[in-house]
Amino acid sequence: MNLVPSKLQGSAMPDLSATNMIEAKPLLDIRDLRIEFRGRQETVVAVPEISFQVMPGESYGLVGESGCGKSTTAMAIMGYLGASGAVTRGSIRFDGEELVGASEKALRAIRGRRISMVYQDPMSALNPVKTIGAQLAEVPIIHLGVNRRDALDMAAAMLEDVRLPDAGEMLKRYPHQLSGGQQQRVVIAMALLAKPSLLLLDEPTTGLDVTVEAAVIDLIGELRRRYSTSLLFISHNLGLIAESCDRVGIMYSGEMVEEGTTEAVFRSPRHPYTQGLIDCIPDIGSDKRTRTLAAIPGHIPLPQERPVGCFFAPRCTGFLPGICDAPDLALTPVTENHIVRCARWPEMTRAERNVPMTMPEVVSAGEAIRISEVTRLYKVGAHRTLKANENLSFSADKAEIVALVGESGCGKSTLARIVSGLDRATSGEIRMAGENIAELQAHQRPRKLLQSIQMIFQNPDSTLNPSHPVAHSIRRSIKKFGVRKGKAAIEQRVRELLEMVRLSPSVADRKPAQLSGGQKQRIAIARAFAADPQLIVADEPVSALDVSVQAAVVTLLLDIQRDKHTTMLFISHDLALVRHVADKVVVMYLGRIMEQGRVDEVFGGGTHPYTEALISAIRSPNAQETRGERIRLTGETPSPVNVPAGCRFATRCHRKVGAICDTVSPPIRQMSATHEIACHIEPADLLAKSPMPLTTEGRA
Repeated sequence: MNLVPSKLQGSAMPDLSATNMIEAKPLLDIRDLRIEFRGRQETVVAVPEISFQVMPGESYGLVGESGCGKSTTAMAIMGYLGASGAVTRGSIRFDGEELVGASEKALRAIRGRRISMVYQDPMSALNPVKTIGAQLAEVPIIHLGVNRRDALDMAAAMLEDVRLPDAGEMLKRYPHQLSGGQQQRVVIAMALLAKPSLLLLDEPTTGLDVTVEAAVIDLIGELRRRYSTSLLFISHNLGLIAESCDRVGIMYSGEMVEEGTTEAVFRSPRHPYTQGLIDCIPDIGSDKRTRTLAAIPGHIPLPQERPVGCFFAPRCTGFLPGICDAPDLALTPVTENHIVRCARWPEMTRAERNVPMTMPEVVSAGEAIRISEVTRLYKVGAHRTLKANENLSFSADKAEIVALVGESGCGKSTLARIVSGLDRATSGEIRMAGENIAELQAHQRPRKLLQSIQMIFQNPDSTLNPSHPVAHSIRRSIKKFGVRKGKAAIEQRVRELLEMVRLSPSVADRKPAQLSGGQKQRIAIARAFAADPQLIVADEPVSALDVSVQAAVVTLLLDIQRDKHTTMLFISHDLALVRHVADKVVVMYLGRIMEQGRVDEVFGGGTHPYTEALISAIRSPNAQETRGERIRLTGETPSPVNVPAGCRFATRCHRKVGAICDTVSPPIRQMSATHEIACHIEPADLLAKSPMPLTTEGRA
């Protein structure tokens, strides 16, 4: 049986057939690994026991929620556990050489030269006071013993390999002069300069735009084939793992609960945790009216609170006393290439994901907000202007969710700040309740208007004071807007809001540091709804959360929005999530609107080439979901200071008509009464090509 998923066949990949896997020696062999962190008063067992192998030339994915031990395992491989961390049992063998207990000199000879690591935050690996060239040259100088001139030549060649333009100029820049995607490519170049045998990737694309993520993953795959590098890919993004890895291991609370070929695990997941992770993820073929995101209840137990038997038992709907709580639960073969740690795995079939329609279609109850010809310009120096927003026009009805999508720098958050009063428009109108608020900042707005618009930020810590209990911001909002008067009434309202976001009233007196990311985001949602607003501006409210927490928060937000009949501007670069939550979609690129329409129109028919590329970049863990052809955008987004004269997207467009795209602003194509596209392509030709079918076939 061929173990390589069908999507990888045909590439210049190593032979990973079952026979060769048995005969080949693993490049990385981890056996019975136990990792502890020792403090003065207690010892925390971060990883009780884990075993897995990475074969030569293989891409192995390690998946799980935050706190499951993925990154700790990677740090143990690198020998970076710090003074308090230690491997207290087990073995880490790399290319036959034992790393546990190895001397610092032996580890230095391996790290960087034979094993390299790419971190989640590229700035954690880049020195802000050194040029890119100086930092890249250090790798071949230290590990390969070459001179500085040759090292810089190697660095320039590697920058070209990772598709960074003008490598000679790039070497002279500092990290802050690069975009997030460029920084990540530099870190990948740094990791590959010594041509390591094993590359550890710890959430290398978290926070990147969907198109940049797709480019980075394609790049890693290409470089893997070129240099025959093995990959250990750590992520909680199941779609990314499903399309990038040959085999996958699912970690939970420091132990492996399921492992097998990527196709086997995602097509027929056997552990309830794996099934739960997959069911947390929105897909392109359904929305909030046809499917509810099934969040996994509860949370990963603290190391000192792990139950006897199955660690997942407190969160599992299939738990049976006397079976699931039996000690020493072992991994059991499902097939030759698939193992699972579950006493009841033959009975744990995957539940039906689609649910009957529970939500009525949105019926317009009048217009809540209208944005007309809004422009925001910023002066850059004496003679240059940055165009953050230009001539934006769209509207949102009452109780409607309008999603703003696009890559970083397209102007989504700038518009959100203008609507919420944190910035002002240079020109244009934003009409709400009969008033033009486009040029009124928060301090100029009457209290009633301030109350009617509230914001949920990407990072909940930005709305929580670390020195105050988490309920402080909720009480402050209630008092400021006079929603309730008197201490008893205010405290009652706080309890109601905490219950609304499904938190225990006992968390009210805790400090932010004592809550998880998901709990803090629920507090931020409670604070936003404390004022009984008419409009919520949600700016990437779940992008930093695990898939399970994300599903819970999204479902909660939809429930509250529906019950309160609140209008919402939902900002995201996650197109699958937008497909799930939105009623209307506005696609932005470099400060302008490329397309807008109902969600079924934008995702279901003829679309703008940019929208088409965004949708094609969606990665899904569902092995049987119908997929369209991947569209790979080339080049960087132009500077908002020097925008193209014609279509903003012309420099990267895969369906460019000709010179007219570079010189003439595109006309608005009215595809329907509610759907319009700014493009030189004729409507019939736009309709002739759909980005991706919206049906799924035979779910596992």
